[in-house]
Amino acid sequence: MEPGRIVDTTAGPALCVKVCLVGAPQGGTMLNELYRSLDPVAFSAGPITIYWYGLAYMVGALLAGFVMYRTQKRWNIGFTPDDVMTVVIAVVFGLLIGGRLGYVLFYSNGYYFTHPLEIFFGTNGGGISGMSFHGGLAGGLLGGFIACRYLRISPLTVADASFVGVPLALCLGRCANFVNGELWGKPTDLPWGVVFGGAAGNVPRHPSQLYEALLEGVVLFAILYVLSRRAKPLSQGSYLGIFVLGYGIVRFLIEFVRLPDAQLGYLAGGWLTMGQLLSLPLIAVGAALLAYAWKTRRPQHRDWL
Repeated sequence: MEPGRIVDTTAGPALCVKVCLVGAPQGGTMLNELYRSLDPVAFSAGPITIYWYGLAYMVGALLAGFVMYRTQKRWNIGFTPDDVMTVVIAVVFGLLIGGRLGYVLFYSNGYYFTHPLEIFFGTNGGGISGMSFHGGLAGGLLGGFIACRYLRISPLTVADASFVGVPLALCLGRCANFVNGELWGKPTDLPWGVVFGGAAGNVPRHPSQLYEALLEGVVLFAILYVLSRRAKPLSQGSYLGIFVLGYGIVRFLIEFVRLPDAQLGYLAGGWLTMGQLLSLPLIAVGAALLAYAWKTRRPQHRDWL
């Protein structure tokens, strides 16, 4: 929890999910009250403490897996529940490892090169801190590919079916960032600005976490879900391409109102963040995937490659 943050526990943390689903409420006072009502700790019992951030990862993975299974079933692909569970587990492991290594490589400013044991073991037993979405995406895709190779099922069809539900996991993750009071935006005088306190100071800031929850989560999910319900699914690579392209564009734009990581600041002449630099390749890859899907027009199928 940020130092100086006062939590009113009379309101439930589930309110953040409501914001994710219906958008940010109007009026800075209401949004500030929402933020103050949210405790990063979901519950604790003795030495065990469960955080909303960890729950968001778990529930997000289950939601994405459920949507993947329902989507491939609607497409008559034939993946079994065991296939889906194997893929989900592999993706989660890849996401966690890739997300951590991505942060170490791109955001730590070289710190972990002289403190390698802290990458996965934390500092003085205090736990690890720092994850990168771009690294998590690469790690998750690699983990999913390995699982598909083991199961001898099509990695592109798995990716297409999976990424229909991934925006829901993203939405929950960004809501958890809001609950934690991290990844906040620049100062603003707009009526929905939030005073995060602590390192963010006592000035209203863009709730950039909720912007991402809405656009990368709700909007992108709606687009992919509607397209997934076509009588004939789009060709292989289309849904993955739409997600990667859409995420890259949204993240690039929102970074203009999101404060860059303090240890890095602005890069590329002083006006781009690391998040924007990493999103540019995503935009190119997403466009290339859509071009590939349009050119090959390969139908969704179960078998390997």
